Order: sequence, then structure tokens, then C-alpha cells
Amino acid sequence: MLSAIPLTEIGYLVIALLVGGAATGILAGLLGVGGGGIIVPVLYEVFRIIGVSEDVRMQLCIGTSLAIIVPTAFRSYKAHQARGAAIPGVLAAWRVPAVLGVVVGSAIAGFVRGWVLQAIFVALVTVLATKSIAGRTEWRIGTGLPGKTALRISGFFIGMASSMIGVAGGGLSTILLGLYGVPIHAAVATSAGLGMFIPLPGVVGYIIAGWAHMGQLPPLSLGYVSVIGFVCMAPVSALTAPLGVRMAHALPRRTLEIGFGVFLLLIAARFLVAIIWP
Repeated sequence: MLSAIPLTEIGYLVIALLVGGAATGILAGLLGVGGGGIIVPVLYEVFRIIGVSEDVRMQLCIGTSLAIIVPTAFRSYKAHQARGAAIPGVLAAWRVPAVLGVVVGSAIAGFVRGWVLQAIFVALVTVLATKSIAGRTEWRIGTGLPGKTALRISGFFIGMASSMIGVAGGGLSTILLGLYGVPIHAAVATSAGLGMFIPLPGVVGYIIAGWAHMGQLPPLSLGYVSVIGFVCMAPVSALTAPLGVRMAHALPRRTLEIGFGVFLLLIAARFLVAIIWP
């Protein structure tokens, strides 16, 4: 596939992958989210240009995106943790239930219409984005974090919801922590770690699912995970994640809250468009 593309165009593709990886890392560090909203469109355009069949293109984008998110989230979380921002014990309580939630959510998603899940997500995120932008601190479900059992249950539902609507979970966990009165910097720092665990079942699933379609996939693909895409984007995103962390801790609380609220509105708009124009 690559041999039929002019060298100048290959250069543009590599630049697009590097820029997309850098933006993903900064976003992960700044807001504690996975960055799939950036990775997937970049990969989709790259795979279109190199001639990947439309039948498998989106699956390849999503599988590769999930794989890239894992090391990016690791670097982001460690950078936040080094600054003492991550809340001790929360990630430990969340990780196993969240992964189990992903498995259950994936099964449930097969029986529920996608637009129903997306509509619920859009309504919830729009309300909470408004809260974040308006600074309505009285919108809470508690003044402190619940006990470990409640945390494990919430981790399960975060994982389940993430798999059902196709996100990495960082945004959802930041929202939840904010509703318990956790400051935005600590919420972002703690949520960044979820990206190390929630995508893992998806990565394995996309690798396995892609084995039957290897003839349609580009060279150096591990099922629906492109090794070339991973190698081009993951190191850059992992390197730039600490930059996003520095930006997050340099920003005032209100600025970060407003930025997070705007990000939520953009995500809600993306899902709303998908509902109206499937």
C-alpha cells in the first residue's frame, strides 16, 4: 500500500501522526482523558489514504487508538502522581471493577440501541458541563469520597458506561469525583490513571477480532491494532503527556474547570451529531 504513495505524501502522513500523538498526550495530561477523539480521526484519514478497506478501517482506528491510550495514560498518571495530585487508594479501588465493568458493558451494548446510550450520555454530559463552566459547587452528591465498597461499585459503572459509549473513562471519573467535591486538579490527576486499565480488554478484543480479516489489513497489523500507527503515535503522546500535566497544574482552578466543561460540550456535540446523522 505505502509503495504506491508519493514520498511527500508519506511525509505528510507521518507528520499528521506525530502531531496527533502530541495533541493526544497534552490532552491526556491536561484533562485526564484518553484522547481517542483526536487519535481516531487522524488514523482514519491516514488509513484512508493508504487504501485500507472501509469494511475494516474504523475497527483498525479504534483498536489502535485503545492501544495508544494505555502508555499515554500511564505517563500522564505518573506525572500527576509525582506532583502529589492523585488521590491515594482511589485508582486501586477502581481498576479491577472498572475492567469487569468494561466486559459487562460490552455485552449489554449488544442488546441496546446505540442511539439510546448516546442520547443519555449527551443529556448527562451537557448538564455536568454546564455545572463545570458555571462553577456550581453546590451540585454535589457528597462532601467527601465514599467508602471502598461504594468506590468499587462506582468503578464498575464507570467501566461499564465507558465501554457502552466508546470512551476511555477519564472524563466520566472526573465528573464523578467532582460531584463528591474533589477539586478539579485532583480529579483530573486521579482520572488519568483509569486509561491504563479500561482500554486493555478492548485492545485484546480488537486483536482477536481482527485475525479473521488480516488479508484486508495493512502490513504490520496485530489484528485490528496497527503496529505502525502505535509506534508513530504512542511514544510522542507519552512524551507530551507530562507537558499537559504541567499546563494543568499551572492553570487556575476556574480556568481548568471551564476548559473541562468546554471539552465535555464538544464531546456531547460529537455524539449528538452521530445520533442525528448516523
